[in-house]
Amino acid sequence: MMNQLFFLAQAESGLSSTVWTYIFVTITFMVYLYIGWSSRVKESSEFYVAGHGVPAIANGAATAADWMSAASFLGMAGLISTMGSDGSIFLLGWTGGYVLLALLLAPYLRKFGQYTVPDFVAKRYYSETARVVAALCAVFVSLTYVAGQMQGVGIVFARFLEVSKTTGVIIGMVIVGFFAVLGGMKGITWTQVVQYGVLIVAFLIPTIWFTGMMTDTSIPQVGFITGDVHTAVNLIHKDLGFDEYTKPFASRSKMNVLLMMFALMAGTAGLPHVIVRFYTVSSVRAARYSAGWALLFIALLYTAAPVLSLFARSNILETLHKAEIVGYETLDGNRYDKLDQLKADAPTAYEDKDFIYKLEAIVVDEKTKKEVHVPVDWINSWQANKLIVFDDTDGDGVIQMNKVPKTKERPSGYQDVPYFHNDILVIAAPEAGGMPNWVIAIVATGGLAAALSTAAGLLLVISSSMAHDLYIHFFEPDAPEHRRILVGRIMIIFGIIIAGYFGIVEIGFIAEVVAIAFGLAAASFFPVIFLGIFDKRCNREGAVSGMIVGILFTAGYILACETHDILPFMFKEPLMEPWLKGLGALEGYEFFKGGISPQGIGTIGCLLNFIVAIVVSRLTPAPPEEIQQLVEDVRIPRGSHDPEAHFDETDAGADNP
Repeated sequence: MMNQLFFLAQAESGLSSTVWTYIFVTITFMVYLYIGWSSRVKESSEFYVAGHGVPAIANGAATAADWMSAASFLGMAGLISTMGSDGSIFLLGWTGGYVLLALLLAPYLRKFGQYTVPDFVAKRYYSETARVVAALCAVFVSLTYVAGQMQGVGIVFARFLEVSKTTGVIIGMVIVGFFAVLGGMKGITWTQVVQYGVLIVAFLIPTIWFTGMMTDTSIPQVGFITGDVHTAVNLIHKDLGFDEYTKPFASRSKMNVLLMMFALMAGTAGLPHVIVRFYTVSSVRAARYSAGWALLFIALLYTAAPVLSLFARSNILETLHKAEIVGYETLDGNRYDKLDQLKADAPTAYEDKDFIYKLEAIVVDEKTKKEVHVPVDWINSWQANKLIVFDDTDGDGVIQMNKVPKTKERPSGYQDVPYFHNDILVIAAPEAGGMPNWVIAIVATGGLAAALSTAAGLLLVISSSMAHDLYIHFFEPDAPEHRRILVGRIMIIFGIIIAGYFGIVEIGFIAEVVAIAFGLAAASFFPVIFLGIFDKRCNREGAVSGMIVGILFTAGYILACETHDILPFMFKEPLMEPWLKGLGALEGYEFFKGGISPQGIGTIGCLLNFIVAIVVSRLTPAPPEEIQQLVEDVRIPRGSHDPEAHFDETDAGADNP
């Protein structure tokens, strides 16, 4: 059934996927920009928290869109498809963390009634020094996170608008900057409501399509459980020399699974751009309802992601493995039957790999039961952007997907496909499955919606941290409303430029970059928020010390292990190997295999933060009585108030440290 549909789809006429993409992207972007323009604000309360008047269900949809970034839409499905069972780390870590945030932290944070997380830290720990540290941590975490979103935007534009990835990132920077700068939280919120609808439809259509193609039902979750695709993919993996798709701990050690899982959960509960969403509703009750709606909306995509990953994995392996090479084509359109001809006539294109392999897959026509050679055209654009790279290593004219050792030159682990970018899987799946061009375009539009919605929320956090928490509090406390908003908008532009750079440089796959951001959030914010709510003895000295130790340790470890990716113009190799990597290479110590990954080090940073904060708090004076009473009162689910514009230093009762 699958191969027949694939075959029939090749003959589809009408508008191309590129034209459809232009149509859908233009329509949706016009809607986004209209919302941004119509929601432009003149008061800081609307710029930062949308006037705290967003309905719970709308805030739930906006939170889901803010939450389900390019890492969820593009990156997570790609990693699950590649890693198999081990990819569930991201699925379980992120969803578990959201439940932790929704039930354990969000209602209490709403009752504190502050604009931003640094506002909460400043009031709870009666310290402007704590505000500064929290604001800087928020900027650092958000910049790391938004870099992944810009990367996703670049990938989608590179494929469907037929531009370079760098150009795609720049286009995304302009679009998200426009409505983030113009409308603030009010514009972002209603834009994200629309974007949630776009991204969930875009994700579910190909998932339902694949389910109907490969199982006896069209309900993805049912087909995933009752179908036999798992068995088929396991057999394919076995034939190609890979571990079974469903085998746990095949690509990640047990230690790293535990560390990454906790870092993703704790980081989720400490993400400033998600937490601030609970300040946009009118009450604690609304915050709880908002969290419930968001969880429902998130579950629609997160229960479908493993289905799409599995089915796309099966489809792409069956399509590419044993595909025949029928020619070569340079990027300027010159066709060659032999690689030697291309090498002789276009040596520069050959050396720079500026050509594509023309492939034909062998499929079975179910009507005639005969094998038919079908052009595999969906890979052409991805090859042109070098997100898929082929190399017929044995010269047999056939693409082999057998397992080979991963190296720096061949990171994919496939014999004749040295590079296959994980993040293209969701976008490429509809093409590989032979779906109509309009479906392909909708998926591309959904990928952009996912990336841009989260990027907007993150940029607002950067804006509020730099402008509201730092500039206005320390440089111009009496600044008029228009000046405050202007500074916030300037900070958004600054954040876009920095994030755009890292989106172009690409320090890892989208979900891996985002996982690093979650680790940074776990090491900096989660302990100080948790202790701020549940430990009235935790004081300003402990909180500040814990945040500094947690963020510096975690960021330092990540930088040392990823130096060559973060600063490629300065370093060719990392400054150090992951801790315990040597121990994990020894027989009998498989638990430590690979050492502590940069994506998991946030757990260690989080524990250090907890330890330092608790110990220092016990060795220094207790918080003032009114702060301890505040902690007691905030646990009672009534009496919330509107977010306060500024921290009142008369509440401190003591000089800043």
